[in-house]
Amino acid sequence: MVHSADAAQPIDKSEVKMKKGTIASVLSRYGEAIAALASGVLIAAAWVAGHSSPTFSIWLYCFAFLIGGFVKAKEGWLTLVREKDLDVNLLMIVAAIGAASIGYWTEGAVLIFIFSLSGALETFTMEKSSRDISSLMDLKPETAIVWEEGAEKRVPVEQLRIGDLVLVKPGERLPADGIVQEGSSAVNQASITGESIPVDKAAGDEVFAGTLNGQGALFVQVTKSSESTLFSKIIRLVQEAQSEMPKSQRFIERFERIYARAIILVTLLLIALPPFLFGWSWNDTLYRAMVFLVVASPCALVASIMPAMLSAISNSARKGLLFKGGAHLERVSHIRAIAFDKTGTLTYGKPSVTDFLTYQAWSEEELLRIAASVESLSTHPIAQAIVGKAEEMSLELERPSDFQALAGWGVQARLAGEFWKIGKPGFFEEAGIDERILSDVRKLEQEGKTVVLIQNDAGTAGMIALQDAIRPQARETIAKLKELGVQVVMLTGDQRLTAEAIAKEAGIDQVYAGLLPEDKLNIVKTLKEKYTHVAMVGDGINDAPALAAASVGIAMGAAGSDAALETADLVLMNDDLDKIKEAIVLGRRTTRIIKQNIAFAVTVIAFLIAANFFKGIPLPLGVVGHEGSTILVILNGLRLLRS
Repeated sequence: MVHSADAAQPIDKSEVKMKKGTIASVLSRYGEAIAALASGVLIAAAWVAGHSSPTFSIWLYCFAFLIGGFVKAKEGWLTLVREKDLDVNLLMIVAAIGAASIGYWTEGAVLIFIFSLSGALETFTMEKSSRDISSLMDLKPETAIVWEEGAEKRVPVEQLRIGDLVLVKPGERLPADGIVQEGSSAVNQASITGESIPVDKAAGDEVFAGTLNGQGALFVQVTKSSESTLFSKIIRLVQEAQSEMPKSQRFIERFERIYARAIILVTLLLIALPPFLFGWSWNDTLYRAMVFLVVASPCALVASIMPAMLSAISNSARKGLLFKGGAHLERVSHIRAIAFDKTGTLTYGKPSVTDFLTYQAWSEEELLRIAASVESLSTHPIAQAIVGKAEEMSLELERPSDFQALAGWGVQARLAGEFWKIGKPGFFEEAGIDERILSDVRKLEQEGKTVVLIQNDAGTAGMIALQDAIRPQARETIAKLKELGVQVVMLTGDQRLTAEAIAKEAGIDQVYAGLLPEDKLNIVKTLKEKYTHVAMVGDGINDAPALAAASVGIAMGAAGSDAALETADLVLMNDDLDKIKEAIVLGRRTTRIIKQNIAFAVTVIAFLIAANFFKGIPLPLGVVGHEGSTILVILNGLRLLRS
């Protein structure tokens, strides 16, 4: 026997495995659609064969039933067995089999075909939305290059530790959140923030895991473990978004169960009573009962909500708006008032020192060194600004003892044997503050600056004024929200004069200042009593209680704290305030489309039921009307995938 050269080659098992995996992937993604189309081809063949061989035609119809209806029959059977309940899938299969049992093979098969086609379309919608949202997971790097003593070492991302120095080569994805130590490059952050234009990064800039490095090499110091990166947080939010169900959908599903039982009961009555009451033939009775079972099934009603919701969530995710689920998209459409935190939300949250006054024998440099030393253990933006100013002046800091941070007020500690307090003026007893100092405080606050006092055992030693820049899009965002009929409020722990200066610049009329975290929470509750549906926008740990209490909590994704991100219902991945307006508009548009779908579905069902009772309609027309309406509501929901 002669063997060909090809036959002599060993079989590449990995290639076979890859091909099997590819086929499995295709069947997993498109299997339902392929089955629906195959069912349609078999129906056409059966109809043609019916003219010459009726028996062969029936066999082809049976195969069409089996291939087209298997998925839905399985879903209906599992619901019946596991949940002891009926659903629309079982109703459709029973109707199709019922039609075939009285000789209407073509009509029953067409019902199966259109029902499976609409099911495939709905599955496509779900998977398309899911892929759009969760495609970020595919961007997660598996390994990283750690730079140790001038040598490269590739390790799994999970082994990275805070403080490690990693090398990111051109074209590679960043393996962890960190700070650039050396090198410069343009980094594409679209996967995290939704920004379409790469952002230039150099030494000192923050970078995120999952983003794509451009043409330059970067040395990045890791600042967060792999499970704490912004990228990992997004993945957790994605998983929540895919499992969360809106209130309206839960209602429809409860309604479907009750409605399905009612339809079965009415169908049985329609089969049993008309021959005795109206003298109908059994064939005519069964036919009308099957038509009723088809047209009364709530397929279109059930498909009115989730395809539209998932399409909208998918659309928003591509724009850097991450909803944690359809329930929150539904609620955002009803928002009538929004409360904004000031620092880190309306402003960048990175204040810089503008003024420094002393009232004792200390020099400015020495007092700044003391203040920065005391604040060095705090993570508050004001503390970081003071420490940053001292480092900028190359001042040598000391480590304080007995350090204590009082949320919303300031800090206190002991340094070189002396007790120091640093914080907002309200942190100190006003009676113990000189009138000249109070005058300086008022003057600086009227300029829109945040003032902190420095106090030792001898009294007020000095004063530091800081100013935070307002985000450039803040004023435009507030104006657009007002155009939508949304009342805008600002909440801040800052002094009133400072708060009012920022509010005036942003175009906000209603301001609550000098607030502690519990005060923000109480104000949000009060706003809910007045406006019912209230959103809260924040970024810090102190905003978390208010975010949780709001109808919709909105967190700043890039600048937000872990607590804010975990608590919020909606995350602005690129900290773009203008996306809030887009979220409300999208929510309202989604609600409008869902209402259109429900109204259309109910109208079609009611019309077909009435027509069947009073005049009688052909089963093919009932099939086309019922399943056609299902396909139309799904397509209407798919419109939300477009920008």
